[in-house]
Amino acid sequence: MKFSIRSIDLQKALAKTVSVVPTRSTLPILENLLFDVNANTLKITATDLEISVSVSLEVQGMQNGTVAIPAKRIFDTVRALPDTVITFSADKESNKIKMKTENGEYTLTGESSDEFPTTPEFKGESEISFDVTLIQKLVNTTLFAVSADELRPSMMGVLLQFSKNEMRAVATDGHRMVRIINKNMSGGKESKDIIIPSKALSLFDKVAAGTDVKILISKTHVLFKFENTSLISRLIEEKYPNYETVIPLDNDKTLVVNKHEMLQSVRRVSLYSNSTTHQIRMTIGKDELKVTAEDVDFGSEAKEKISCDYNNEDLEIGFNSAYVIDVLSHLDADEIQFKLSSPNRAAIISPQVQKDGEDVLMLIMPVRLNN
Repeated sequence: MKFSIRSIDLQKALAKTVSVVPTRSTLPILENLLFDVNANTLKITATDLEISVSVSLEVQGMQNGTVAIPAKRIFDTVRALPDTVITFSADKESNKIKMKTENGEYTLTGESSDEFPTTPEFKGESEISFDVTLIQKLVNTTLFAVSADELRPSMMGVLLQFSKNEMRAVATDGHRMVRIINKNMSGGKESKDIIIPSKALSLFDKVAAGTDVKILISKTHVLFKFENTSLISRLIEEKYPNYETVIPLDNDKTLVVNKHEMLQSVRRVSLYSNSTTHQIRMTIGKDELKVTAEDVDFGSEAKEKISCDYNNEDLEIGFNSAYVIDVLSHLDADEIQFKLSSPNRAAIISPQVQKDGEDVLMLIMPVRLNN
């Protein structure tokens, strides 16, 4: 195998693939990247057996061939180089790889490409095309609420529900929930529900290329296909909890507040909360919201008040400040509303004015206040 390429182009391709490579694996071959040169195209593939990423780029091909190259070593080397031309050559018998630049020569030992897991040809039962930025927004707005609890595998991913008229994305960890309904994104001819692991979706931003993405779905896998990049992930084959049942329907108290003011206030006050519970207290009265926290063990306390729009009976409710900060940080609006009922019922948070064709709803479970 022999080819040459500019280091800056190779670095961009490697950056998309190395995130998939496991740092330690029972299968050492997975700590490598597969380089496959055919004519003037180099295809780089990485996999952890659950997720695979492939990037194709143009090179000056001199000799076709394949080899598995240690991922960390080659990425660190290329990243440290100035913008220069690198000539790669690999010996199939010894798997010795040489990288030559104008001023240097680097030799490392790879593995036989025969050992590298093959990526099966993907045959999707459904194919849907979307704007990349719309999917990115869905991912970035839901991913923070995904559960890390391995005892509840269905909640370790984002539920995507495709239908003829809309697409829904849902994530929850049992303490908070996000549900987005987007009527600007139709899901093709048939309704379909899939759960995509959070790791695959967290890679979406890193591998996204171009303006459009095709999503192909099979019974066990999903494929995101970009211009020169593809991301294949195994689906979570579990039944997602019935999230609709936890959304309260009778929260009749509405609090409207400036998101930025509240976010900064909660961040400051939470510095004085208990380091274990992170509990803050929200005392809501006519057009005024008080945010307080205390840590009895260290004798510290903080309180702030924010102007708001509220015209109902006074209410005192407690939350984990980390969850409040997460939710506020992921709402794309200046004014937000809290729909509340009682101190032990979930709060619904959403933009005061929803964007056209979009319905964003977030939910936080309260915590019991220490009186």
